[in-house]
Amino acid sequence: MCYTAAMIRHLNNLNQLLVARRELRNNATKEENAIWLRLKNKNLGFKFRRQHSIGKFILDFYCPIKKLGIEIDGRQHLSNKEYDKERNDYLNSFGVKIIRFSNDKINNDLDEVIMIIQEKLISL
Repeated sequence: MCYTAAMIRHLNNLNQLLVARRELRNNATKEENAIWLRLKNKNLGFKFRRQHSIGKFILDFYCPIKKLGIEIDGRQHLSNKEYDKERNDYLNSFGVKIIRFSNDKINNDLDEVIMIIQEKLISL
């Protein structure tokens, strides 16, 4: 199915997810905070949003201009592979590309994570 810009706009940051998005922002993990320090204020040349929802799914970070979602995978994602696939398929149907990083990758090589994000931004 092809979605129009108006349809997609109506799926962004739904009011029923406002409290959940706020809670996630207020209870960010140290890995999310580390990434956010590098993404906020257009540090990579593009605006990012934290805990942005598209439909029923909340992305850790989202760049609307590039339609790029960034997900930080903690231990809970190890057992939720089917959910992650459903989520990715749904977001991809709107043209949103998702890149994922594990907590370990962020903790051990944040500079490489940022470089990967920059390369993805350039390629989109």
